[in-house]
Amino acid sequence: MNDSKKDLENKLYTVKYNPDSESHLTPVPESCANCRSKACTFVCPAGVYEWDEENNRLIVNYEDCLECGACRIACEDKSLSWVYPKGTKGVTFKQG
Repeated sequence: MNDSKKDLENKLYTVKYNPDSESHLTPVPESCANCRSKACTFVCPAGVYEWDEENNRLIVNYEDCLECGACRIACEDKSLSWVYPKGTKGVTFKQG
């Protein structure tokens, strides 16, 4: 594992999550199936998105979302609905 990937993993370890029971990230399945780049699967620093080749679908692990919005910006079809999680749900960055 290279040093920059190790540094990122160490930083992600300091993040706490309080996930909601439903996702705040809603991709359009038809757009994802036809997407050529699958950019969300590599621009997300937390690795929230995975492409399931066998079932031709996007898996969204929203519980790990850093709420940075990179996926929404990178989506080539702009077909990803993204809102902040409700109330006290979502990511909490530790102080210290």
